Amino acid sequence: MVLDGKGEKCVLAYSGGLDTSVIVKWLADHNFKVVAVCIDVGQHENLDLEEKAVSSGAIKYVVKDVKKEFVEAGLFQCLKAEAKYEGRYLLGTSIARPFIMKALVEVAKEEGTNIIAHGATGKGNDQCRFELVGYALMPGIEIIAPWRIKEFRELIPGRKEAIDYAAKHGIPLTVSTEKPWSTDPNIAHRSHEAGLLEDPMYKPIDEMYQLMKTPKAAEDKVSKISIGFEDGVPVSVNGEKMESVALVEELNKLGGENGLGQVDMVENRFVGMKSRGIYESPGMTILYEAHRDLEGICMDRDLMHLRDSLISQYAKLVYNGFWCGRELQAMNALVDASQKGVTGEVFLELYKGNCTPVGRKSEFSLYDESISTMEGGGDYNQNDAIGFLRIKGLPLRVQSSINEKLGIDFFK
Repeated sequence: MVLDGKGEKCVLAYSGGLDTSVIVKWLADHNFKVVAVCIDVGQHENLDLEEKAVSSGAIKYVVKDVKKEFVEAGLFQCLKAEAKYEGRYLLGTSIARPFIMKALVEVAKEEGTNIIAHGATGKGNDQCRFELVGYALMPGIEIIAPWRIKEFRELIPGRKEAIDYAAKHGIPLTVSTEKPWSTDPNIAHRSHEAGLLEDPMYKPIDEMYQLMKTPKAAEDKVSKISIGFEDGVPVSVNGEKMESVALVEELNKLGGENGLGQVDMVENRFVGMKSRGIYESPGMTILYEAHRDLEGICMDRDLMHLRDSLISQYAKLVYNGFWCGRELQAMNALVDASQKGVTGEVFLELYKGNCTPVGRKSEFSLYDESISTMEGGGDYNQNDAIGFLRIKGLPLRVQSSINEKLGIDFFK
């Protein structure tokens, strides 16, 4: 069955790269009126693409700037949750996709259509993130993903064929040869995958990194900085109040110069396969280190442990694309409540890939030196520990004789 748009409008997530340039033409050839929408998530790429989009077959080109919303409602929310997928990945691409789809849905409603297309493949995570958010925001949405359509894959099975297709149809491109990997940029990070990186033993070359120097290449000196927070949200660098987007940009610069933010991992995709990714997230690495450190003096122990018990599930929901699910909404309510009073300043030293907190202060600090001191006196009565430990040890004393009967040896 051949796809036929019957003259209807189709909103396409458009970057101006090889894949989406080819998709514009392919959709236009299948009787869609393509509205090419470029979403600015801080990727620092040329977004003046109207002429290119129209010459590729689009009837209209739209740019939507979502940087501020992405940083404040996305990146900073994940930061407050201390969310890291599988303990390492800071979710830079994962959390960008819901804000991209939200913008696409807004344009679709403005254009009077429910048809949205994207360039994600049937193997990746992005299809999940785009479409699950799309269903939540526009229940009657119709998704077109050309890479999941047999006709498209047979016509353009790979990068070489895409370049040939573009040349044949006069689609302007700057690319002419295959890169050894693919890169996805936004203000949070750069993610690199595919190509040579599909070999988990391949060591990335220094030229791959865009936001950061490698630790080896970083200057041999310590950079001292401070980060200020209000209720878990970063608000200042080195004592200077900064707007959210500018703050992340500044920390990307500082962290990148000092070789921070490199993660090389094999992760588990939602669709079931393992994939290898290289991430560079200098600014967010600093923020995660500083935020976690400030929580140490501002956050109640049991509240912290409760929030921490949700980190894995929270990160999995974001990674898999359930940003608009009620489960994550409920978790965000707890996260927001947990951050009341996580206000103060953290002082850090950056050095060749290391980010080390060296001091912290807060008007809401729960740290009481008169209680914590190891010196004599103070406000803590050490005799109280006797009864505390006898109560805590009661189950162990009762179990001891049973353990002996069962032959349990805890040291074997």
